[in-house]
Parts: sequence; structure tokens; C-alpha cells
Amino acid sequence: MARKKILGSHVKRLLSGVSAHGRRHLAEVETDLHQTELLLEEAVDKLTSSFMAIHGAVGARQDAIDRLLAGATLAPEDAAQLAAMSGDVGTHVNTAITSMQFQDMTSQLIARTLKRVTGLREFLGTLDEHGAAIGPDTDSDEIVERLGKVSMALAIQSLELRSVLRKSVEQQHLESGDIELF
Repeated sequence: MARKKILGSHVKRLLSGVSAHGRRHLAEVETDLHQTELLLEEAVDKLTSSFMAIHGAVGARQDAIDRLLAGATLAPEDAAQLAAMSGDVGTHVNTAITSMQFQDMTSQLIARTLKRVTGLREFLGTLDEHGAAIGPDTDSDEIVERLGKVSMALAIQSLELRSVLRKSVEQQHLESGDIELF
């Protein structure tokens, strides 16, 4: 087989292999990211349930306080427990809020990562598209020309992908203060 045919065959096989391999892996990454997002949403639902439980506990403690105010007496242990409850509830509420802020920022990271995955899939599709036109009979000059076009197309796609991705992830949905993650 002539040198030109070997060159064209190898380049085509390389570009098609990179494209197929990359697409498979990116599909798996995308699936994992979607699953992660679902798990985070479930975690937030559990946090909401925790808030409701805290509210119920505070309500029960308020009932005990109301009985005290009405003249009932409590054991010393009950009084100590009532005194410590405010600090405990405050700690749990702060932990829950921090967790919700983490979920918000994590969701933004996942959305940004999904944009990257989509961009990379298109990037690999460009390799496959240009590689499909190279056959065993393609001469060296045409291969060089096609590789130049591939490089230009990939550079443009890379710039477009970079322009749509934000550099930082910020808290968006809570009223409790601002947090910025890289």
C-alpha cells in the first residue's frame, strides 16, 4: 500500500476512534452528573423535612413554656433542657442553611459541567465529521488541508464553549448571605 494511503487510513482511524471513545465516556459522565443532581435534590428535600421537625420541636417546647407561664412547675432537668434548646435549634438551623447553600452551588457546578460535556461532545463530533471524509485514497495535501480545517473548527468551538461558561459559582436562592465558590 502506498505511503499516502497508509497516512489517510491511519488519520481516519485515529479521528474516528477518538470520537467514538470520547463520546462513550462523555455519555457516562453526563449520566453520572444527572444522577448526582437527583441525589442532591433528594438531600434538600430531607433538609426541608428537618426544618419541619425543628419547627415541631420548637412548637412543643413553646407549649411547655406556655404551661410554665400559666403556673405549672417543671423538674430541674426539664428547665435545663428548655434553656439549652434555643442554642441547639440555632445550631441545627445554621447547619441546614449551609447545606442548602452547598446544594445551590453544587447544582450550578453540575449545570456548568453539563455545558462542558455538551461542548466536548460537539468537539468530538467535529473530529468524526472531518475524519469521515478522509479515505485510503486521500492524498497527503488533502489530508493536511482537512487537518487544518479540523484545527480551525476545534479552536472556534473551544472559544465558544469558554465564552458560555462562568468562572465562579455563587449562592443564588437564599436570603441568608452571599457565598462565592471559586
